[in-house]
Amino acid sequence: MSSKPLQTVTPDNELILSHDRQRAVVSPWGAALRRYFVMESSSESDIVWGYAGGGNKKGGQGDVLIPFPGRIKEGRYAFDGRSYQLERNDKEGPNAIHGFVRNMPWTVREQQPDRVELETAVDATDYAARGYPFSLNIRVTYRLASAGLSCGFSVRNAGARVAPVGVGFHPYFTVGTAAIDEAELRIPAGGYLQFDDRLAPTGRILSATGGEWDYRTFAPIGSRHFNHCYLELERDSDGSCTVSLRNPGNGLTIDVVMDGSFSAVVLYTGDAIAEAPRRALAIEPMTCASDGFNHPEWGLKRLAPGDTFAGRFDVRVSTGVGHR
Repeated sequence: MSSKPLQTVTPDNELILSHDRQRAVVSPWGAALRRYFVMESSSESDIVWGYAGGGNKKGGQGDVLIPFPGRIKEGRYAFDGRSYQLERNDKEGPNAIHGFVRNMPWTVREQQPDRVELETAVDATDYAARGYPFSLNIRVTYRLASAGLSCGFSVRNAGARVAPVGVGFHPYFTVGTAAIDEAELRIPAGGYLQFDDRLAPTGRILSATGGEWDYRTFAPIGSRHFNHCYLELERDSDGSCTVSLRNPGNGLTIDVVMDGSFSAVVLYTGDAIAEAPRRALAIEPMTCASDGFNHPEWGLKRLAPGDTFAGRFDVRVSTGVGHR
């Protein structure tokens, strides 16, 4: 075990994790997962569609979204009787989006060949003027093992006040199809948020059951434009929920297995990525839904001083051997 805090972290810093034929590329800039792939005999097979170098990121690839994932409508929220205004930094409309930590340097707290733990902090002194007067210590851990890639998080309230906290991740996945249209998707969820024309939630949860957005069993993505936040997740016996992406031609399947800390998941087909629309599918585990600061019933965590909120999702790949 070693501790390797970089003297100066830039958007181009990257670390490579390895386990057998698996490789993951992680950056201490934003704790981003930049790539995850498998080494073949003479090529690399991408699982997480990614990039190299900070200037080549497209559409939030691999970002960590803390202390809120998704959009906060008009950047406004109320918490414990006080009103706050966040920076409106969403290109789609006057909303706040995806928290604070994805464009800041993190410390490499521990690093091993197959594992890295990164750490950063949000301090109330620095963020009060930006609408978040709360202090958090944050860690994110990536680890490769025989079962696949795991991503864990922990958020500790380092302040003296109860803090609203949401956590999300923004990886894009590919099963080797030329476009994501050719893949199949399974989302075990009963409802999704209704968005307005600026992609902010209206407050309504729409039923997915029996409609065109019902993906509880595998169905083709086709030409559908996904930018949906699903709720009412269906759980396995251990409390986890698994979203799956499959190549119908060869059966290659990616399972994103979210533990019980995650109450929502966003699916996005990347239509607004000008350089590479619909190349991959964002499967975004989120501990609360978009606009969760205004709808705590959608999974918002009230984190008491000194308490820690932690969770994990895993990425597992099956090759489709024997697929018919």
